[in-house]
Amino acid sequence: MMPLSSKERATLRAEAQRLKATVHVGHNGLTDAVRQSLDDDLRTHELVKIQFTKTADVTIKDAANNLAQAIGAEVVQVIGRTATLFRENPELARKDQPAWRR
Repeated sequence: MMPLSSKERATLRAEAQRLKATVHVGHNGLTDAVRQSLDDDLRTHELVKIQFTKTADVTIKDAANNLAQAIGAEVVQVIGRTATLFRENPELARKDQPAWRR
């Protein structure tokens, strides 16, 4: 996968503002269940927010980068205890999507 350009990243950040976190990392950290859940969400949505609880024993940026690398995604942004990841799924491409998604 090619790295995101700054324009693509900005567009994804704007789109991510309306999303709610669908993957939650608790005190057990980055488990296989978390990776599987994230992989499934990225397959169906491409853009996914991850919420890390206060008890999560991980550095948020490191955890986001590790997750992205493990499942072939890109980190769009990390704000506080929330990370946003993107992985393109060509099967989701439709005419009504922005040009960067086709």
